[in-house]
Amino acid sequence: MTAKLLAALIAVESGGNDHARGRHGELGPLQIQPAVVADVRRITGRRYAWGSMTNRVLASEVAQAYLGHYATEARIGRPVTDQDRARIWNGGPDGWRRRRTAAYWNRVVAAMRRTDEERVVAVKISPRQ
Repeated sequence: MTAKLLAALIAVESGGNDHARGRHGELGPLQIQPAVVADVRRITGRRYAWGSMTNRVLASEVAQAYLGHYATEARIGRPVTDQDRARIWNGGPDGWRRRRTAAYWNRVVAAMRRTDEERVVAVKISPRQ
């Protein structure tokens, strides 16, 4: 997963709030559910704790492992795109083909565009060194 996609997922999921809590048990900047942590523990053998998902580094590791396992060419039948990754993150292992995740992808794209625009503005206003 690219840093740009990760930043967009965080923006959409929590608005950048590392301590965000969702209505359905989601936690942290990537709004990770306990079942995702359990799945990643099974996949990786690492002992992640759901309560530690407020740690952006650990949450990012869990997301990378989850998407590395489910967002694969072998599962999808073609090269994996950022759209596939985002939709799997939102809709589970088969989220890439669920209609309901298309709107989520649109929100991620908008967040990616905002990130690009912010970089352009930062470059334009940065003082010369």
